[in-house]
Amino acid sequence: MFARFRVLWGSRTAEESGRRRSAKERPKKGAHNLFEAAAAYVSACAEDDQERIDETATWVSPEALSFGVNELACRAVIALARERDESPRTVARTLLGLPAG
Repeated sequence: MFARFRVLWGSRTAEESGRRRSAKERPKKGAHNLFEAAAAYVSACAEDDQERIDETATWVSPEALSFGVNELACRAVIALARERDESPRTVARTLLGLPAG
């Protein structure tokens, strides 16, 4: 799980180390919004598709992607909690394999 976040933040550190993407490599402004990027990124992670993970991690800034992934996680936990008639806390802990606390 943490390796996926390293991929997310890895693109930021690559840019900071002096490697800049050329204009051809950069997506067009407004080509992807952060929620579209988050959905594509999370689905690629779930399918263990490293090529798509790497691609979608470049669609928006790392901060925006992090926000989108967080928002997606919150919405998913709420939806599952409603479906299971459980609290979001219980669902989140169950998904992470934690004891009910």
